[in-house]
Amino acid sequence: MIRIGALTGPLLGLAVAVAPLAAQDPTPSPYAGQEKRTIKALSPEDIKSLEGGEGMGLAKAAELNGYPGPKHVLELADQLGLDPGQRTAVTAIRDTMHAKALEFGGRVLAAERALEAAFAGGSATASEVESLTRAAARAWGELRVAHLQAHVSVAALLTPEQRHQYVMLRGYDHGGGDHKH
Repeated sequence: MIRIGALTGPLLGLAVAVAPLAAQDPTPSPYAGQEKRTIKALSPEDIKSLEGGEGMGLAKAAELNGYPGPKHVLELADQLGLDPGQRTAVTAIRDTMHAKALEFGGRVLAAERALEAAFAGGSATASEVESLTRAAARAWGELRVAHLQAHVSVAALLTPEQRHQYVMLRGYDHGGGDHKH
């Protein structure tokens, strides 16, 4: 016969030692720490990029398919052999794109702040979330269009040789594919 009192101490000690382990989540969320962000959905780097009118990779569909971006074309102007007219035109495209990026980036931030506020305030409703999310998506879309259209405009100004040189200078490997635009 086993005496209950004799096991109570060791079993109780084991239970107390194991209980915290069982309560711990074995895999912390990849979001851990992000709850302290001003806008939870955006990193501080994202916010800085939106405020600065930066590209944020929004034009990768263009860039990686042979449609050069104005910023990088101007950085490589000498290697690409841009003539004065091309430099002037690409500069104008870059300036227009940057102005739009600042405007639309501001709209993105405003929309994301409104969405954040609805949830942070504990007042989010289904219809409000739908409306605010759609506003944020429109702003992100406008921002992306501004960047992509600039790539299309720049590509139209360059010769096929300059575009090919751009791809090579940027280190892109198109796998032997021949892009004709």
